Amino acid sequence: MNKHTSTLSTLIFFLGLMNTNAQRISEQFKAHWFDGYAEISSYALSQSRYGENREGSVVLIYVTEDFLKKEQVKANQKSKETVPVLKLNRTKKFLTGIYPYSIMNSSFSQLRSPQAIIKNNTSIQEWCGQSYLQMNNKETGLNIVSHSYFEGEADQKFTIEHNLTEDELWNLIRLRPHLLPQGKLMLIPSLESSRMNHKKIEAYPANASVEVNEKYTIYTIAYPLLKRYLSIKFLTAFPHTIEGWVEQTIKNGKEFNSTAKRIHTERRKYWNENKNVSEKLRNLFKLD
Repeated sequence: MNKHTSTLSTLIFFLGLMNTNAQRISEQFKAHWFDGYAEISSYALSQSRYGENREGSVVLIYVTEDFLKKEQVKANQKSKETVPVLKLNRTKKFLTGIYPYSIMNSSFSQLRSPQAIIKNNTSIQEWCGQSYLQMNNKETGLNIVSHSYFEGEADQKFTIEHNLTEDELWNLIRLRPHLLPQGKLMLIPSLESSRMNHKKIEAYPANASVEVNEKYTIYTIAYPLLKRYLSIKFLTAFPHTIEGWVEQTIKNGKEFNSTAKRIHTERRKYWNENKNVSEKLRNLFKLD
């Protein structure tokens, strides 16, 4: 793919985010996302790992909050130093034989245009060890810190050029899906997939497409060099709830598919529901 073409596609995407209409948050959006609740969705997971599929669960937790852009942490209170963000915490749990995997990704996208990602991090725990990746969007570029028990991935700090990230597109689906980038572009794969597949963290050539139907929209990303494909299905109508996704990788000519299908969604102030009596609330999400 022509590098200049993909760079132009990325530039056009950012310019699209900056137009007058993109700068306004709709009253519908405000009423839904600034009501003091978080949206919790559970999913039945079939995760491909080590050549086999494992049953597990995924939870997507979307919530708006005030964020200190300089320190890049959640603010204790709103002030002139804070910016509103949409945060996604994506948790994933599954077993590989006797031992468990626990994965969590957090991405923070500002609500002011352009809706660029401010911060993104991923942690992976399993019985062999743990790893952690953090990406901070700074003026000088995307600053990355890596800690891992794997040789070649431990205790690194480096900066890569500003570019679109796969992780922020999960937020853009909920913010303004009509602005999802299409065609050829350069895209940084999710931090989870980069670490799980031990790939270098950088922008790769990608092809993106949108299929819009009356009820559902499917957003597909293909990485030809990585032989990795991701399709995310969400409601066409607001609030664009994510219904599920399919992730496919091809290794040695074999296809490996991981899928997630939505079970249940609720809006709750879950941070207040931390007593033993609140454990029964997990039943509808089928997390146990």
